[in-house]
Amino acid sequence: MAEKSENFPDESAGKDKEIPNGGNSAKTKEDFDLASVYVSDAQYNRNIYFDTSPQAVRLYLLYNHWLPKVLLYFFILVVLSLAVFEEPAVLPLPMWATMLVELLCVLVFTFRLAHYARVIPRDKFWKDAKNICIMVVLMLTMVDMIIYGSLKAANCYALRWSRVLRPLLLVNVTEGRQLRRAFRSIRNALPQIFYVFLLFMFSVLMFSLMALKLLGKRGLTTINGAPYFTNYLEIVFDLYVLVTTANSPDVMMPAYNSSFFFAIFFIVYILINTYIFMSVFLAVVYNNYKKYLKEEIRQLVRAKRHKMVRAFAVLQERREEGGEPVVTQANWNQVVRLVRSDISNAHRELLWSVCDDKNQGFIGKVAFVQLADLLNIEVITLKTRPHPLQRLCPAFYLSAPSRLLCRMVQHRAFVIVYDLIILVNAVFIGLDEENPMIANSEWVFLALYLIEILLKLYVFEPRGFFSRHSFWNWFDTIIVVSALIATIVNSTLKSSGGYTSRQILDIVFILRVLRLIRVVDSIKRFRTIINTLIRIGPAILTFGQLIIVVYYVFAMVGMELFKNKVRFFEDPSDPAAANCGNALLTGTTFAQLHYCKNNFNNVVSSFILLVELTVVNQWHVLSSGFAIVTHMSARIFFVFFHIIVVIVIINIFVAFVLEAFFVEYSVDKSDLQTSLEKKIEELELAVEQENLQDNLVDAMETIDNDLGADQSPREKKPSLMFKIASKRYRTVDALLQRMFEADLDPDDFAENEDPNAQTDGNFANPTFSSV
Repeated sequence: MAEKSENFPDESAGKDKEIPNGGNSAKTKEDFDLASVYVSDAQYNRNIYFDTSPQAVRLYLLYNHWLPKVLLYFFILVVLSLAVFEEPAVLPLPMWATMLVELLCVLVFTFRLAHYARVIPRDKFWKDAKNICIMVVLMLTMVDMIIYGSLKAANCYALRWSRVLRPLLLVNVTEGRQLRRAFRSIRNALPQIFYVFLLFMFSVLMFSLMALKLLGKRGLTTINGAPYFTNYLEIVFDLYVLVTTANSPDVMMPAYNSSFFFAIFFIVYILINTYIFMSVFLAVVYNNYKKYLKEEIRQLVRAKRHKMVRAFAVLQERREEGGEPVVTQANWNQVVRLVRSDISNAHRELLWSVCDDKNQGFIGKVAFVQLADLLNIEVITLKTRPHPLQRLCPAFYLSAPSRLLCRMVQHRAFVIVYDLIILVNAVFIGLDEENPMIANSEWVFLALYLIEILLKLYVFEPRGFFSRHSFWNWFDTIIVVSALIATIVNSTLKSSGGYTSRQILDIVFILRVLRLIRVVDSIKRFRTIINTLIRIGPAILTFGQLIIVVYYVFAMVGMELFKNKVRFFEDPSDPAAANCGNALLTGTTFAQLHYCKNNFNNVVSSFILLVELTVVNQWHVLSSGFAIVTHMSARIFFVFFHIIVVIVIINIFVAFVLEAFFVEYSVDKSDLQTSLEKKIEELELAVEQENLQDNLVDAMETIDNDLGADQSPREKKPSLMFKIASKRYRTVDALLQRMFEADLDPDDFAENEDPNAQTDGNFANPTFSSV
């Protein structure tokens, strides 16, 4: 993995070159392309050091197009998935087939790397550690393919050692900056964690020595009749496992059965090592994670502002001799169209009115620099349309009974009534479905849910009700209609006689249970928690990628070390099933608990086993089983996995979630969001909050939506209205910036950096004195 910091732009990327038409009023297409690239890079925090020539800019625009990115990730997924088809395989394919696919993937990655080399200056390309890492991985892969193919052709033993390098492609591609940041978080936290871990291991070793002296010569035995606490290394392993509570209270029972005074020893050990040291691990990880991440985000924000300053320099012109440089509305609009072609003209005009708060027709540098953050604020555009019934039958739809019905459906009591109906339905779901009354009640609940949907369609304009991001409306309709169809099919098949399959009935039960999820949206506290999880979801996915990378590496190593050492037999009557196909496991806890399917015989089984090890329950039994069939040193593999995943990565993930939840619960809106909301209210285009509550739909909507029909037919509303999704983030970097916004200098544009201080265009990782 590349360890190069990526938080600052290249000071030489256009800085020492003459900016095309900089300061001139007439801007060319090349100027707008260059400016839009700077703005787009600032918005998405891309720090690629591209050449500013027109040809390089066009290549850069193609490089950042969504299609090449999708293809890149598709082939990364393909090359990672090859482990499913390679020995030991889940679905075996001929060696030539997997080799051919892997060769195609290598060619695609090489082409992508060559494209990148055409975009940035040559000296920057060769100084970028990511590029070197990818090239080394590709070359080693080709060497391994040749060696492996030759050995297989000669019927010799062969090892695919390059498979463990495949995740590095996911980490070191240009688009993997979030994943690299997660790895940097681990790297930065390791020094402090290391000292705590040394102290922790010293404590474990000391307690192990005391246990050996206290219990080793008392003639105690385990439940299996083995000597108890007579081998120092075994004691160290058992007490390390006790920290994870996986073997508690089993490990202390022989001593406890001998004398209850020995229980004091284990209680003190658990108190010190499980509760104190593990808490210290979390505290150290959280403190270091926050400290280093804050500095990294500060640099990232400075890099973003520097990009915007470069874009301003491209678009700037002077309104009068000796006056301050400005950007006109026409040039601003053209750039925004190129950067965000998906937003409407009204949305774009709204953003301009925030930038040009004095309505001058032009803006200065400070206002222009805010554009990247402004584009990252989610603004929901809502369109008001009359209901089709209002157009077809205005007298009927606008009548007093119709308006009363509309008010009833929109009232909070209507929601409460249906929440109660769902809860009652939950009680009936838990009862015996064989009871005719219980079975027939399902038709009543289905009828009530259908009535709810029809009433809402009567009140709300259908296109608004079924707009692209109206999550709960789609969810309710699909679940209710599917349940209705499944119930009808199930009843028809049962009435025809001879129907014994439970597949349709299982589908019906699942659909019934899924309806209960809607209650989450009605309880404010539940909604707050789920909204927070949705908002930090992209960042959580980054840690998911990190876990997958680590799992993949350990799975590849585990398959080479332990494949076919433990086997699972479908037929339990097979004599070999008793010892998992290995005589060394006869009579062991591993075999007695029927853990035979927990093996490294293919990548799927390996991933499942690694998940079980992450949970830590019974992980000592799993590790001991593989140590028995290989060597006791095999435990090192499992202990190392526990340290990396459970102690380090999981704690860093917990630190991030803690900080993100703190931001969601306690931090107010940013000044830019407040300015945007004030402008919307000033223009009288704000959506009434009581008509659009902060529910899970808000957390999932991202772009234009339909408000639906006028809720009160006599009110006259604008055809377009806006609402700020105040706590939604278009990018992970936007969330991270929000987390540390109070510590950032709003006037720091990174304009006065010494271009000679960093000759390679990169900025070193931040260094800190010990605290």
